[in-house]
Amino acid sequence: MKNLLTLEELGQLLLSVFLFNQLPYAWWVFPACILLPDLSMVGYLHNTRTGAFLYNFFHHKLLAVLVIGIGFGFNIPLAGLAGVILFGHSSMDRIFGYGLKYNDNFKNTHLGVIGQNARA
Repeated sequence: MKNLLTLEELGQLLLSVFLFNQLPYAWWVFPACILLPDLSMVGYLHNTRTGAFLYNFFHHKLLAVLVIGIGFGFNIPLAGLAGVILFGHSSMDRIFGYGLKYNDNFKNTHLGVIGQNARA
C-alpha cells in the first residue's frame, strides 16, 4: 500500500510540474520556490499547536487546489504559481514520508512517526 500511495504522490508532483509549465515563468522558478512552504514551520517557535496549525494549513492540498483554481480561473499567474508550489511541495513531502502534523509533536504525522527513532 505504501508504494501505491508514493506513486500517487509522485503523479501529483508531476502534475504540478505540468501545471507550472502552463505559467509564464522561467523553469528555474519552480526549484527555487519548491521549499518555500516549509517557512510555515516558524510556528513551532511559538509552540507545537501553533506550529502544527500553520504547517498543516500550508501543506493541505485543498488550499493548493483553491489557489490554483483562482490563479488559472482569473488569469492571475502569481496565484497560479503559489498554488502549484503548494501542491507540488505537499506531494513531495508525502513522497518522503512527511505528513500533516498532530499537535503533540512535529514528528507525529498522519503518515506515522518520522525521524531516527520512528520504528522504536
